[in-house]
Amino acid sequence: MEQQASVIGSFLPLIILFAIFYFLIIRPQQKAQKAHKEMLEHLTKGDKIITTGGLIAVIVKSEEDFIKIKLNDDTIVKLDRAYVSKKVEIGEKA
Repeated sequence: MEQQASVIGSFLPLIILFAIFYFLIIRPQQKAQKAHKEMLEHLTKGDKIITTGGLIAVIVKSEEDFIKIKLNDDTIVKLDRAYVSKKVEIGEKA
């Protein structure tokens, strides 16, 4: 009986360390990934976005895997959805 308590006692710090690691690192990262995925799914025509390369553009057409974006009055390019960093909300400067 005493040996079983010793085994549990030796694993307790490891379990506590894993719990802290989960709540401080893993869980917030999963929430951020979920929010980014949801944002990508709800992109529509006219939304202003910032790409991972730092380009600021307006969505012209939304397709399944790609979006067509307008960089300026003359330039329209096709961009993979995975390269959208964030959506610029109304009122934000960009």
